[in-house]
Amino acid sequence: MIENPKRYTITAALPYTNGPIHIGHLAGVYVPSDIYARYLRLQGKDVAFICGSDEHGVAISMKAKKEGITPQEVIDKYDGIIRKSFEDFGISFDNYSRTSAKIHHETASAFFRKLYENGDFIEEVTEQLFDEQAQQFLADRFVMGTCPKCGNEEAYGDQCEKCGSTLNATDLINPKSTITGTTPVKKETKHWFLPLNRYEAFLREWILEGHKNDWKPNVYGQVKSWVDGGLEPRAVTRDLDWGIDVPVEGAEGKKLYVWFDAPIGYISSTKEWAAREGKDWEPYWKDADTKLVHFIGKDNIVFHCIIFPAMLKAEGSFILPDNVPANEFLNLEGNKLSTSKNWAVWLHEYLVDFPDKQDVLRYALTANAPETKDNDFTWKDFQARNNNELAAVYGNFINRVVVLTNKYYDGIVPQPNEFSVVDEQTLAELKAYPAVISSSIERYRFREALGELMNVARLGNKYLADEEPWKMVKTDPERVKTQMYVALQIATALGILSEPFLPFTAQKLSRILVIPTKEESHVGWETVSKSSELVKPGHKIGQAEILFAQIDDAEIQKQIDKLEATKTANKMENRTVEPQKETATFEDFSKLDLRVGTILEAEKLPKANKLLVLKVDTGMDVRTIVSGIAEHFSPEEVIGKRVTVLVNLAPRALRGVESQGMILMTNNAEGKLVFVNPDADGVDNGAGIS
Repeated sequence: MIENPKRYTITAALPYTNGPIHIGHLAGVYVPSDIYARYLRLQGKDVAFICGSDEHGVAISMKAKKEGITPQEVIDKYDGIIRKSFEDFGISFDNYSRTSAKIHHETASAFFRKLYENGDFIEEVTEQLFDEQAQQFLADRFVMGTCPKCGNEEAYGDQCEKCGSTLNATDLINPKSTITGTTPVKKETKHWFLPLNRYEAFLREWILEGHKNDWKPNVYGQVKSWVDGGLEPRAVTRDLDWGIDVPVEGAEGKKLYVWFDAPIGYISSTKEWAAREGKDWEPYWKDADTKLVHFIGKDNIVFHCIIFPAMLKAEGSFILPDNVPANEFLNLEGNKLSTSKNWAVWLHEYLVDFPDKQDVLRYALTANAPETKDNDFTWKDFQARNNNELAAVYGNFINRVVVLTNKYYDGIVPQPNEFSVVDEQTLAELKAYPAVISSSIERYRFREALGELMNVARLGNKYLADEEPWKMVKTDPERVKTQMYVALQIATALGILSEPFLPFTAQKLSRILVIPTKEESHVGWETVSKSSELVKPGHKIGQAEILFAQIDDAEIQKQIDKLEATKTANKMENRTVEPQKETATFEDFSKLDLRVGTILEAEKLPKANKLLVLKVDTGMDVRTIVSGIAEHFSPEEVIGKRVTVLVNLAPRALRGVESQGMILMTNNAEGKLVFVNPDADGVDNGAGIS
């Protein structure tokens, strides 16, 4: 680890512009990286917080094909949505670029050429999967098949999302083209490979020995598994029609592999920022006194901890990441988040449905962050976090302090009298919190850090509850001045320490307490621990505002209903419909005698789990019909049901009982049997169906 770095370069994974941002992206990457960047700025550190849209690769091409538009239209559409979402949500990037930008194409091409001229690549003709019907080579995400490691039948050509294994498309068992659904063939093509095996010793020394004690176990474990399994050359070019041209002769029609191109986007985005700000970009990537930290999700660990470092090592002039604190996955209501299946809480929709509640989502995602294992987001938990924690603990404390100060002193901070032991202990405990929270943040334990922030609010609530100034004001008003002074110090500290986690709330609190924001003053993180007086006597504060309004059940139910509608739509889209049977003539159909009937009696057929014996009034008679519906209906459920009956079906003995007809059934989207029945009033038993 780098001790006392001169500057920090913080990168957040470049989001694919094939869809909007959802809560999984936020919890995994953007909220923790923003907390870290804001915290460092409060300490007065030199920070470059870098991100941008990842606009190349197969994901974009797939989205363009699906929507019937060009890749350029796709990236322009989603780049706009993503940028605005991040801005409205308060993610404080110093620069947000695009990999379609000229500066990125130039940077990535120059990086490739340097490695090419240094002889760092292997040029090989290999067999790749080719779709004969579409007449194109299939890039990774245009292939699906069975994972050779875990048996998942829906693995992609570059990765199995079930077991997390990184794959080559040719590794898949029973591969299928996602373009045409056909089985691809293997065809020869020339590509350039980065020989990762050359960097195995370097990676062992740098990560497995050098970062054994400071990198997260999930990151370290995945890297170790990869390195121990033996590294192989990795292709850095692809047969694609969208991306950055491979800048060497003989590479016509080929593009840089997105996982070669995308991480270089951090560098080109830094260049863009530095040019705008009149800075030199190189120290942020090439100075040994710079601390480089990559914030990513667990599906990107291999690329940021093996492939990109190998690229940087090969280039020779760049620093390596000091840490890669990757998070695990966040699920939604028990199911894996999925852009393609619309199973997500989209950030831009959340901002419309819950205006001015950015910090509630930031809080819920941080409090439930998947830092060491996959976690689950539920709307009920979101509601409880807001109502029972933010409103009941944080908001309640601030409201009581502000209301009482305005009630007793017309909003003016009182001059304290002599401090009691409790006062001194409380103020001493308050001064200790910045160091406690810092320790958690600097070890990338943001959930733990947030818990300590809430303990500051709990400290304030406990102090007021124990001291009871609303009672004391009647008997010892001078003592109350000291109590309210102490409470106001806690409230002010809470506003400062909240800024990385709850920036909108911190801003509101600055307005309520009429104290300068960090942008307007030199008040920083250490002020809380070093200053004996955060807000001075005689200072006039403003009126109380509701920081966190209660979220009612109706708002939450609306979101749950939206997800249920998505679930139903997915089932309908993925349902399988039996193909049409061979053509029947009118004469064939006219032979069928379909009648309306009513089930009068029903009982299970002994020793037959699936069969019910029914007595059915067909209008002509009451007959016995044996029906295979016992796994879906109890006898009691079907008695009185009106049904459609095929009455002239040849009798058939089933388990010793003669069945004299057939009841018409179908399946719903969940696979449950449903009666095909006449519900209209006035339809009598025995009525024919034609």
